Amino acid sequence: MTDGMLPDSAINAGAAAIREGAVVAFPTETVYGLGANAYDPIAVARVFELKGRPRFDPLIAHVASETQAAELVARIPDSALALMRAFWPGPLTLVLPKSDRVPDLVTAGLATVAVRLPAHPVAHALIERAGVPIAAPSANRFGGISPTTAAHVRAAFGASLRWVLDAGPCPVGVESTVVAVDAETGRCVLLRAGGIALESLRAVRDVDIPSSPLHRIASPGQLDRHYAPSTPLDLLGAAPEPGSNERVGLLAWRRPDSNEGYAAVEILSETGDLREAAAALFAAMHRLDALGLDRIVAIPVPETGLGLAIMDRLRRASHRG
Repeated sequence: MTDGMLPDSAINAGAAAIREGAVVAFPTETVYGLGANAYDPIAVARVFELKGRPRFDPLIAHVASETQAAELVARIPDSALALMRAFWPGPLTLVLPKSDRVPDLVTAGLATVAVRLPAHPVAHALIERAGVPIAAPSANRFGGISPTTAAHVRAAFGASLRWVLDAGPCPVGVESTVVAVDAETGRCVLLRAGGIALESLRAVRDVDIPSSPLHRIASPGQLDRHYAPSTPLDLLGAAPEPGSNERVGLLAWRRPDSNEGYAAVEILSETGDLREAAAALFAAMHRLDALGLDRIVAIPVPETGLGLAIMDRLRRASHRG
């Protein structure tokens, strides 16, 4: 399917599989998720095992309503409620104090839980019909390029994953923005740039950026190396120009002045539109990674709007440590 929706029979089958403890890949407006019943620790463990995800990296619990979100958290401060009302359903994840109902495996033992209400109609219908929150990371092998199509999911997991709900490409194309909200003070802190621009958040509430790296993973997407192709990726300016014996791919956010010397070029937006570039980012990285290149060079984008999320993904994809 490519119209963003699926037949009721497919969604109902996926919801039944979730209730029975299976892992189901499903589309959201950001990327495809690899989901399981958030209240079932055994099912959640299958997600970690299938993805190869370390247990210290928490998952996002996806919900179909504010009422369902309230079951997962101990308290919703006014600042979090304001962000929910402004951006839910949509690509915003809120990190809040967890309730006793949430298994420790979902939160990596933290006292907080990451919660999101996705806008994609298939994701919403799947969660609603399953009748439980769905804990899900992106539907790819750990650390690799995030999937924005069902084909990316199938290429990663093959026959090891039975359930893949295919509703076409994800329209936003980068993961959700993650904001932690202090239960006592209501202070909001950006943990991950994503599909909601920082400027948009700040039009509703003050949102701070940490002045230094956090010492413990507090939400998904905070590892130094993440979203990475198997082909080495560098940011332009931190990498030499292509050598005569190299096959180098260029990842450009708009049409470059010159692409001489590059074996392949992916342009994320002909007009330099950052929303269009974000939606195209991971699919372009997948295509370049499939070409057997020696390396990929990415042109940095302005760090405004969704450019902040794009640069976050490119920096983590290029990290060598």
